[in-house]
Amino acid sequence: MSRIGFVGLGDMGQVIVPRLLAAGHEVTGWNRTPGKDADLVGLGMSTADSPAAVSEDADLVLSIVTDAAAVEAVALGPGGVLEGIPQSGVYVDMSTISPVASRKVSEQFAAADRSMLDGPLSGSPVTVREGKASVMVGGDRDAYERVRPILLDIGPKVSYLGPAGMAVQTKLSVNLLLMVEVIAFGEAVALAEKGGVGREAVVDAILNSVAASPVLGYRGPFVLEGNMPAKPLADVTLQQKDMTLVLEQGRLLGVPLPLASSANEMMNACRGMGIDRNDFVIAHEAYRRMGGMSE
Repeated sequence: MSRIGFVGLGDMGQVIVPRLLAAGHEVTGWNRTPGKDADLVGLGMSTADSPAAVSEDADLVLSIVTDAAAVEAVALGPGGVLEGIPQSGVYVDMSTISPVASRKVSEQFAAADRSMLDGPLSGSPVTVREGKASVMVGGDRDAYERVRPILLDIGPKVSYLGPAGMAVQTKLSVNLLLMVEVIAFGEAVALAEKGGVGREAVVDAILNSVAASPVLGYRGPFVLEGNMPAKPLADVTLQQKDMTLVLEQGRLLGVPLPLASSANEMMNACRGMGIDRNDFVIAHEAYRRMGGMSE
């Protein structure tokens, strides 16, 4: 059993913490917004009043928050992880942020003789619950080896990608592919519909074709009438935040990203149409409207 601090009890924290508790770990959690800890406390999680407090005596501290500003606040700000984590502990930030921002935080931990790894998770709440999510890790190899057994309790695949920042760099590439794939799915379905094929029939055909994939397997049916989840796995705004990071990396590295740019424009279209509060597979509806199939 390990002592784990967990910072950020949003949608992903709500499904990661139960897996750690089920594996027998002692988990202490903290969240900026009150009230999100009730269900987890019922499962056995303890709480503390700051990231520093959840980090005290921890073997591992995990955080998963919205953006780089939030990571810097919970890791380096007053009452942050760096104030509380012992020299023997390891901090793993699982947020999707830019490699540049992640390395800046890592450098502050190294300067204080503490260990930080970037460890973004690839998956959704659905895949975490099913035990199918994967974790990518960048940073000090020895620190990685120390916490790898715990990370395997979150998902069955934990990969070391290299020095600090390499895991979040890889996560952005994974998200680029995921977003382009889902947007292209919406385009393909809309094209078939415009040609007279029933939506349910074309979705079934795609999901049983060589183009099928795990992400389309669980997201594809959302486009069927009445199937769009009331609580999105990842809404347009959240996915566009990641796409903005992708496009910025392309600019910094001088890599052309035409497909990523096109997918981003479709998310702009969703926002312009006022349908952005839905899971980002709603881009299918944007294609329908632009193709004259619905209002």
